[in-house]
Amino acid sequence: MKTKWVDQARQEPVQASEVPDAWFAWKEQDNSALEAVSRPSLSYWKDAWRRLIQNKLAMTGFVFLVLLAIFAIFAPILSPYEVNKQDLPNQYQPPSQEHWFGTDNGGRDVFTRTWYGARISLFVGLMAALIDFTIGIIYGGLSGYKGGRTDHIMMRIIEVLYGLPYLLVVILLLVVLGPSLSTIILALTVTGWVGMARIVRGQVLQIKNYEFVLASKSFGAKTSRIIRKNLLPNTMGPIIVQMTLTVPSAIFAEAFLSFLGLGIQAPFASWGVMANDSLGSILSGHWWTLFFPAFFISFTMFAFNVLGDGLQDALDPKLRK
Repeated sequence: MKTKWVDQARQEPVQASEVPDAWFAWKEQDNSALEAVSRPSLSYWKDAWRRLIQNKLAMTGFVFLVLLAIFAIFAPILSPYEVNKQDLPNQYQPPSQEHWFGTDNGGRDVFTRTWYGARISLFVGLMAALIDFTIGIIYGGLSGYKGGRTDHIMMRIIEVLYGLPYLLVVILLLVVLGPSLSTIILALTVTGWVGMARIVRGQVLQIKNYEFVLASKSFGAKTSRIIRKNLLPNTMGPIIVQMTLTVPSAIFAEAFLSFLGLGIQAPFASWGVMANDSLGSILSGHWWTLFFPAFFISFTMFAFNVLGDGLQDALDPKLRK
């Protein structure tokens, strides 16, 4: 069977010997369109931030917390009223242009005291979370990485601390050491780091047998370097989520203890102290003295919890697309 060659221009058959070499010349083709990246590659953290932004409820909590921090820093500075100075002729003034949140039983501006209380609450919550983070990752990281007998002994210690009544330990420490800001932070972190340590240990147990960790071991890397460079960066997702859930727990604990008279003491401003001072006022119709500290306690805890839930979804590698 002979192959017929056809000249496309004249539509006439051509003998094989008459076929020009130009018909077999290499034709350049532009493959740039095929190699073009349809979507830019995203790192793990950039993709997590993109998914967090899409979570409207989590972003609402994030924006509220940012505004809360800004007002806590600058509002008391810009306020014309002193936080602890009493003005008895102006006591129980309702919310107005002069006193946006009204005044309390001492004639003190509730707006100014609310933001001073936000300073204390945020400071206690963040410090408690930072201390839990530091102790938890060191203890849990060593326990999970060493394994064996070391892990067994360290976990028994955690189980003993976990079995102690948390609130009872906090109250006993406050009674023995005396109520103060530093004592509250110490009391909240004595056993508060246990949950963080257990989470870190579980993550390290899962990751320590991965190839990149074994490669670091084979090159003679020290234990501290392996934990710092290989293990902890790959466990930051659950750790960050746990931190966002630790902060509201510490804030509520501080407000609760101050409400009972075991935390920040009057006349210093704290959301718990303000709520305690307003107990006798709410029955007489001065609702604003309790409403504003209770509102900010509740909404701050809500904001941290929805932000933690949003971070948990955003940092979950199973949900990456």
